[in-house]
Amino acid sequence: MSSQASNPSRRNALVGSAAAVAAVALPLAAASSDSQAAGAAKVQKTVSTITTRDGVEIYFKDWGPRGGQPVILSHGWPLNADSWESAAFHLANNGFRVITHDRRGHGRSSQPWDGNDMDHYADDLAQLIEALDLKNIILAGFSTGGGEVARYVGRHGTKRVAKLALVSAVTPLMAKTATNPGGLPVEVFDGIRAASIANRGQLYLDFASGPFFNYNRPGAKPSQALINAFYNQGMQGGHKNTYDSIKAFSETDFRDDLKKFDKPTLIIHGEDDQVVPIDAAGRAAAKLVPHAKLITYPGAPHGLTDTHKDRFNADFLAFAKS
Repeated sequence: MSSQASNPSRRNALVGSAAAVAAVALPLAAASSDSQAAGAAKVQKTVSTITTRDGVEIYFKDWGPRGGQPVILSHGWPLNADSWESAAFHLANNGFRVITHDRRGHGRSSQPWDGNDMDHYADDLAQLIEALDLKNIILAGFSTGGGEVARYVGRHGTKRVAKLALVSAVTPLMAKTATNPGGLPVEVFDGIRAASIANRGQLYLDFASGPFFNYNRPGAKPSQALINAFYNQGMQGGHKNTYDSIKAFSETDFRDDLKKFDKPTLIIHGEDDQVVPIDAAGRAAAKLVPHAKLITYPGAPHGLTDTHKDRFNADFLAFAKS
């Protein structure tokens, strides 16, 4: 037996030292474990994509000076980030950092079979904001993107948000219900679904050639380039994803989400919007967000960010700078 082991005081000191080391080591091990767990939960990011916690890859563009106030522009159905190019270019040239993303199942993002609903869209947006660590955001959504923005506020609040904008947005609720008698009958959306199944490409061509840009109005001068751009963006999206999204944009009730809007809000809507009629959408949303500024464009269609882009870009820039 060694002298160290036979010496009670020395043995007690060694035991005490071991206990002290263990007392320090255990919290450190726990902290390390917590850190690893937190790291595993972090959203993965590359230069132009994030991977969400449920494994969906979201593509995004990040334009303008990195020190500029961030603006996030959320696109409509069945489009992608390219639909915002005019506004994004204008804002970036005026000093804003502009982020546009392809919603899950659309454009260059991956095409999950499940999760094509507003809750997932909003959570994907929240993870994009987290991954880029954006604050003081001007958050705007067009059409379906307006619903995504509203649901983001409903689920994640406005801590990172400075201003909000709804453009030709589907809020507060598109479908007709007992409590929303001014909405569109569900048969309208059943028809869109049936057309998507029958010939999705033809649906997108007909939609762009007609009510989206109001090219079906007397005296209209259709732009084949805009029609082609709409078609190309739509066909990049997944069939199942864009099909499911019809239910998401038409039947999701955003009324409670809009009541949580507590930041300066701009609502822009065309008075001749054949896709998302202004009375049931822009004007109804303005009543639920009493501090919102509502701007209506006489004769303007749903796709006013293209057909009325000069006025829209000027109005949005003025709001962003205010």
